[in-house]
Amino acid sequence: MDDSRLLRKRGMRYGAALLIGIAVIVIVGVIAMRQTDSGIADEKYNGHGGTFKNPLIDMDTPDPSVVYKDGYYYMTFTHNGTDVMVMKSRTIDFKQAEKKVVWYPPIDTMYSANLWAPEIQYIRGKWYIYFAADDGQNENHRMYALEAVGEDPLGEYEFKGQITDETNKWAIDGLVMEYEGQLYFVWSGWEGDVNIRQNTYIAPMSDPVTISGPRVLLSSPDQEWEMAGGPPYIQEGQAILYREDRVFIVYSGAGSWTPFYSLGLLALKEGGNPLQPEDWQRSPEPLMTLDEAAGVYGPGHNSFVKSPDGTEDWIVYHATTSPTDGWNNRKARAQRITWNKQGLPEFGKPLSLDTAIPLPSGSGVYQAGHANRDGERLSFGKFVATVSTELPLLVHYKNETGVSRILEVWVDNSHAGSLELPVTAPDEIGYAYGRIRLEAGGGELTLKAGRDDAADNILVGVRAIELTRYEAETASSGLQDMVSVDLSASGEGVMKLTSEQGSSVSFRPVHVPEAGNYRLILGISNPGEEEQTVKFKINGSKGGELNVPATGRNIFTEVVFEGKLRRGDNEIMIEGASGNMSLDYMDIITD
Repeated sequence: MDDSRLLRKRGMRYGAALLIGIAVIVIVGVIAMRQTDSGIADEKYNGHGGTFKNPLIDMDTPDPSVVYKDGYYYMTFTHNGTDVMVMKSRTIDFKQAEKKVVWYPPIDTMYSANLWAPEIQYIRGKWYIYFAADDGQNENHRMYALEAVGEDPLGEYEFKGQITDETNKWAIDGLVMEYEGQLYFVWSGWEGDVNIRQNTYIAPMSDPVTISGPRVLLSSPDQEWEMAGGPPYIQEGQAILYREDRVFIVYSGAGSWTPFYSLGLLALKEGGNPLQPEDWQRSPEPLMTLDEAAGVYGPGHNSFVKSPDGTEDWIVYHATTSPTDGWNNRKARAQRITWNKQGLPEFGKPLSLDTAIPLPSGSGVYQAGHANRDGERLSFGKFVATVSTELPLLVHYKNETGVSRILEVWVDNSHAGSLELPVTAPDEIGYAYGRIRLEAGGGELTLKAGRDDAADNILVGVRAIELTRYEAETASSGLQDMVSVDLSASGEGVMKLTSEQGSSVSFRPVHVPEAGNYRLILGISNPGEEEQTVKFKINGSKGGELNVPATGRNIFTEVVFEGKLRRGDNEIMIEGASGNMSLDYMDIITD
């Protein structure tokens, strides 16, 4: 075995690979912990945690529709009303998402203009996109459907035509609801041909593109909050939420051009018939509305998505930052849903743009089951890097072969290094930490068996990988307005640290597989001419002081400190800066 790239933890020197400019993995630790009979490593550990901040992407994304499937989030939205765009992201944060326009309408048809609120759905093994469009005249808005030709939601789509009931009235914001094995189409429509009010309608379907029965009026906007900004009076942006054996329709009420746009609820009673209006119960008050203190206006037109591990429900909605924004500046945001004792959803107040929100459960754990196994290669696809950087790599694995195995890591066609995977007991999951370099633009990350190992001996034991980096700009700050754009940073943003009282950065939640000693690596810039200092705390305990050498502007160095972390939730606090600095990220690896 060629061990020139196999470096032991006692001999590692941080920054060496950055200075040399080569791809290298440094093995810095291996730990093991018991797993449950379900095959999931100690259910208390489900990824390294971390946070994000709204909006999900810094571009207008009104009417967001989000689906999570096989390791990726997919979002579509009203894209200038001219086409259908789909975005793909490994996390609920879409700032580094892949974007593609998947369909352009032909010219001079009844669906060539004003494409509104596309809804992407995965139904019975196929991808569909439902959208409203017209010929340039709003009174001609109707619902239409696209069906993916293959299995890629960013691939080619076939136009399937109009979706309508026998009345063929004005219709927008339609999507499919599946309940007890039956498909239904739910949408916002007019009773007649005049724009007086938008009602909530439902109709049965024989397949995902065909309505098979008359439409049924479920609800009309007659509550005071729904009528704000009207006439016309609004119920639109219908979204479907499932919980155990129950189903809910969440809709947007009040004028979408006003700051009063809010979210209401229709709940189907247990055992109810979706086509019977009396079986639906409407909430008398909106579940989410504007919050002036948080600077959030017009929260609405949402969708729902599960966390990567399927244990949490999340709402994705658009909102603006000013009461006068109208239809401008509508950006997608997300937050977790809770459930009350009556089995009803609670959305809470919309969160401010400064709030550090814990990522959905299971985020950042890239499952081997979602990777592509091609002979002796296990590809996890492309990982994006905006700048050249070293990232911490954590491999979840089982090795019951009786001997240690070598796992090679490749980025594109370059051998990035090797990891040693010691033997694990039958009831254990092992975790091997290292660091890997990605060049600007990123690359495809692939695992292979070592030179002397058969692929089946090692690749079948790989459970998942993580990149255990925490971006500082998504962490909590002790002061307001401390996040700054920096295109030389790993996430194109930094958190500023100053000598001002209260200046701090809090990373929480931080999760590790097992309690023990870890090395925490700060990517930090000191633009001054003299060395500066900064202090750290771990879980509120007295920590230490770190020296940060002068780097110059937009140049980052790495400062390393050690600390004992507990299994479960941890908080890392960086504070007490002696001068102005910019914090880029924190990486965690084993000591």
